[in-house]
Amino acid sequence: MRKLGFTLVAALAFSASVFADNVKDTNASAGWDGSINKEKLTKYLKLNSVQDKKVADICDYFKAQMELANNSDSGKEEKVRNAVYGNLKLMKKTLDDEQYSSYERLMAMTLRNKGIDIEK
Repeated sequence: MRKLGFTLVAALAFSASVFADNVKDTNASAGWDGSINKEKLTKYLKLNSVQDKKVADICDYFKAQMELANNSDSGKEEKVRNAVYGNLKLMKKTLDDEQYSSYERLMAMTLRNKGIDIEK
């Protein structure tokens, strides 16, 4: 049972590392541009064709919102927080419960790895 737990944690950590597409800077002040590898996300969440198109659109919208937030001079943290929560809200409407749970874990781990704290 313990080995299964370690394997699950390792798989989740690996999945989160491939979730964010080529983001090199983990400095929170530099910001994460919100780019997501949609192909890997589609495979990981096992999306159907309708979900795939909607998730791709949501990812593009999220990236645009994150870029706006990172380029703003004031209220940057609030804008990042709004972009993340907006992304989660849209994904919740698109994904089933199991897929959304997996996506939420990936997003939380990715944000933590990028040094972004949205729980203030």
